[in-house]
Amino acid sequence: MTSIFDQYEQASQVSQRSVPASEQMTSSGYINMQLNDNTPMFSKQKMNFNPSDLITHVAVSSDFLVLAMANGKLFRLDLKMPDQHEEIQYTKFVQPNTKLTSIFLDPLGYHLLMAFTARNKDGNPELVYLHRKSSKLKTVTKSRNYEVTEVGWNYDNRSTVTTGPILLGTSQGHILETELEADSDKMFTASQQYWRQIFDIGKGTDTPITGIQFHRVSNTSKYFIFVTTPTRLYQFIGHAMITDDKPSLQSIFYSYLTTPETGFQEIPSTLKYSKLQFYFDKTNTPKTFAWLTEPGIFYGQLDPTSQQNSNSLFTQSELINYPSDDANSKETTPISFVLTEFHAVLMYSDRVKAVSLLNQDLVYEDKYSEVHGKLKNIVKDPIRRTIWAVTGNAVFRYKVSREERNVWRIYSDKEQFDLAKQYCQNNPAFIDIINVKQAELLFGKGDYDRSAEIYAETQSSFETVCLKFLEVEQVNALKVYLGKRLDALEDDKTLISMIVIWMTELYLSQLGTLRRKGNADAQEYHQIQSDFEVFLLQPKVVKCMQHIKSVVYDLMSSHGDKQNLIKLTVINEDYENVVAQNIYKKSYTEALNMLMSLKKSDLFYQFAPALMEEMPKQTANALIDQGPLLSPSKLLPAFLSCENDKAHVTEIIRYLEFMLQNFNVKDRAIHNYLLTLYVEHDHLALMRYLVRQGQELSMVNYDVHYALRLCREKGLSEACVKLSALLGLWESAAELALDVDVALAKGLADLPDDPALQRRLWLGIAEHVITKNQDIKEAMSLLEECPLIKIEDILPFFSDVVTINHFREPICQSLQEYNNQIEELKAEMEDATKSAEYVRNAIQSFRNRSVLVSVGDACCLCDIALLLRPFYLFPCAHRFHSDCLLAEMAPILAPARRNKLTDLQRQLAVLSNIELSTVTSTGLPLREVLKNEIDDIVASECVFCGEHMIACIDKPFIADEDWDRVMKEWE
Repeated sequence: MTSIFDQYEQASQVSQRSVPASEQMTSSGYINMQLNDNTPMFSKQKMNFNPSDLITHVAVSSDFLVLAMANGKLFRLDLKMPDQHEEIQYTKFVQPNTKLTSIFLDPLGYHLLMAFTARNKDGNPELVYLHRKSSKLKTVTKSRNYEVTEVGWNYDNRSTVTTGPILLGTSQGHILETELEADSDKMFTASQQYWRQIFDIGKGTDTPITGIQFHRVSNTSKYFIFVTTPTRLYQFIGHAMITDDKPSLQSIFYSYLTTPETGFQEIPSTLKYSKLQFYFDKTNTPKTFAWLTEPGIFYGQLDPTSQQNSNSLFTQSELINYPSDDANSKETTPISFVLTEFHAVLMYSDRVKAVSLLNQDLVYEDKYSEVHGKLKNIVKDPIRRTIWAVTGNAVFRYKVSREERNVWRIYSDKEQFDLAKQYCQNNPAFIDIINVKQAELLFGKGDYDRSAEIYAETQSSFETVCLKFLEVEQVNALKVYLGKRLDALEDDKTLISMIVIWMTELYLSQLGTLRRKGNADAQEYHQIQSDFEVFLLQPKVVKCMQHIKSVVYDLMSSHGDKQNLIKLTVINEDYENVVAQNIYKKSYTEALNMLMSLKKSDLFYQFAPALMEEMPKQTANALIDQGPLLSPSKLLPAFLSCENDKAHVTEIIRYLEFMLQNFNVKDRAIHNYLLTLYVEHDHLALMRYLVRQGQELSMVNYDVHYALRLCREKGLSEACVKLSALLGLWESAAELALDVDVALAKGLADLPDDPALQRRLWLGIAEHVITKNQDIKEAMSLLEECPLIKIEDILPFFSDVVTINHFREPICQSLQEYNNQIEELKAEMEDATKSAEYVRNAIQSFRNRSVLVSVGDACCLCDIALLLRPFYLFPCAHRFHSDCLLAEMAPILAPARRNKLTDLQRQLAVLSNIELSTVTSTGLPLREVLKNEIDDIVASECVFCGEHMIACIDKPFIADEDWDRVMKEWE
């Protein structure tokens, strides 16, 4: 049950609430959020320790607590095991006329030093060492002449046996370096590795050292040492000599022995004491320091790695005033204090106060009851970071809960907004308040662009912020704000569209104003234009433009900004709009140039009619430049709309001829259209075209019937002749050609491949020529030009008045030719007669031919004696058994002959002897007839010398399926 005194103690603890932020939450879009944490920042708990006497001194480190009591005993307790404590009588280890002044515990909690001072002039000061695992105190013998007032522990030491190099400060101002070791062999004295005086702060005068700490700069041999006296704070910086991984701190002071004292901070004070405290971050690196003096606490940041000032480690140092005391309190200066990250916890004789290091406000006050006695000291565990306050009768532990909770507000009030955001735990309401305040401050200072960037991160009213910048005519800042808001939007299509349109209007207005002032070449104009182009290329803007492009196009048109309109259409791939607008404004050249630069075939097809109508030559040139990118057939509507004018037709023909000659266009519609233009406007070009197309009907690319009809309508006889001939209408073509020119008809007559047709055509020509003027010479020239017609063919065409004498020479020539033909026929008949006689003689000799077969001859297929079975003997001397030859020939016979052979063999096997002996119409028995037919099939040729062997010349000797068998045989 809590005692009445504890209840009084709890009631006496007062946590000061920080003043709420001056910003109204209406400036933020967040509502119903609690900004203040009601959990006490500092809370005290009385520990259930029972020391045997009044407490005089305390030391805590690494959860190990040591109390010195008035009865000359030490109270030691491992806080992890609070039920097990130990008391050691220390007075029997020291001289009777000494008094305990201080106890010092190393960061590991293993090495304890107790400093004693002489009660009178006859005594000597002492320094006693006690190890955590021992209950026997040992005297540091070399300390007899020094009254130790402070110990600078080695925070890099990890040994529980030795202290490592440490520094001792004395009441005379001496700085000593030593290293103590827990040596169990020595009963009453501590083992000292070395002992040396390395510096004298007082320069011969008694200047007590009230604080001393040294630390190494990470990953270097550089050390810095802080030493305090009642009125001065000294800094020593230098590189230590490292031996066996231990520093020699004496070397740091070498440079200070011969230089004037300049590396100190002096604050006047009438106090006989001062306190030095450090705050370490999570990596145990000193971050801040505080020095308690009579006027206040000298506080500053530490930056050991800074190269700006090698003589000082202070940054952002300031003097923090003590909070005003009650009227009844006589104490104005704390007795002791400890340092946290953001507060200094001050200890007076009857109370504890916590002061903010950032704004010097009092945030906590705890009054102590006289029942517990006066406060003796307040200490902080450097490793566990727990805070302990000790009175004469009790030990209290302070718990610090989220001391950074109001830091963001303090930094915000001090206009350190980056730090404020760092300490607001990502609370969106706090961040919004900070941003609003920062934005308003920047706005008030005239830094509008930066203010706009911060405003865009707040939840402030969109309309309100825009009006703020419009009222001061800060268009650039407004664009910055709108751009940032646009980047933050995701799915609000309406607001995105509004911002895009507004920003476009702002850019266009700025550019238009500069153009009207004649500043289109100024740097400002180019910068705005560049920013505008970057804005248009943003993915979100490009996507939005697909829905609002008509509005934006109208905006640009109203500003007369044709250049940006074209660029925007290129970005949106909406080229149709700008080309149509140029044509509407009769800017045909610009429209054509854009089409050429874009190389969009669909747009060419769409706008070619208008451009071809207005500027045919330039348009034709552009079409020619596009080459195969455009399909001529899709341009036909454009050509048909303007073919009445000679200039237009000329350019159309030029383009079509270019495509046909260079890209071999075979589209029938194009060829028919070009042919139509030729028929209408250029007959010579028509004939050249027909000649190029050739006389092969399947190879021409135009419709011949359509072309013939056009030419007939226009009376183009020569073209009609060529087209009729192409269609195979030779007679009609010849008749038409004779009406035009006899030479044309003669050329036509030589074209057919059929000699009979050529002869008919030439006869038609002859009839036309002869009946027209009865010119014998011309008729004779026809006979010379065409050998297919003779004099007798043309004689009927002459009139009766023409006598035979006029044709004496042609008739004689014709008779001579007939005579020559008769002689050739006679010679051929004689040759045939001789050949027939030769064949008859050969047959007769063959009948009398015989071949001798010996007993030793063998079948060429089975290599068995030939006379054993019926056989076939060929003139080439190859011999085969009939059954062997039958088996060899059967697979190679044609299916029909193979079937017939099978049928003949079946008849021989099935029919009876009587039936086989029946005489057939040929006068031979049926058996002989069947055998003769079988012989004709099987023995028609030698299987080795006949045509079959020649046909099988490319057949492998060994079939694929026999390879394995043959390979095994060869093995």
